[in-house]
Amino acid sequence: MEDEQADNIIEDPNITLALKSNLAVIRCLESTISEIEKTVLQQIKIRPEFKKLLTVPGIGEALGLTIMLESGDMSRFQKVGNFSSYCRCVKSERLSNGKKKGEGNSKNGNKYLAWAFIEAANFAIRYNDKIKSFYQKKKSRTNGIIATKAVANKLARACYHILKDQVAFDVNKAFT
Repeated sequence: MEDEQADNIIEDPNITLALKSNLAVIRCLESTISEIEKTVLQQIKIRPEFKKLLTVPGIGEALGLTIMLESGDMSRFQKVGNFSSYCRCVKSERLSNGKKKGEGNSKNGNKYLAWAFIEAANFAIRYNDKIKSFYQKKKSRTNGIIATKAVANKLARACYHILKDQVAFDVNKAFT
């Protein structure tokens, strides 16, 4: 929206002034964000598998960079489940001798990866029909938060294979 449009839409001069000042702040923040993004892209070493991460539904440049940088060397994860646990996409509980262990262990892992995969899951549910179908089926049996977490777990597992094996994302393989 331009300043002239604000004059035409709103008759009250006080509200128009507030709208114009908010628009100026938004423009300033947008330019600062793009400047920061440019600087970050110049300073980091983008690995070749980053481009493949962008093929995952719900993952754009910001989330892709977050996942790539926060994951680090994938060889430190023995199995895909270890990576999924590190991303806080699965519960940290286990059974030993019929007793629950590790229940108070929910804050272990990487909170930034947890955030990134939940964000990616929300976008993927919105824009990918196959993932949306999986989400709705899961949601009918549980609640929306658990269903979103299940999608995030599937995306984390797919990203593990993308980063470790440099394979392309296949929605049919990930959500069957």
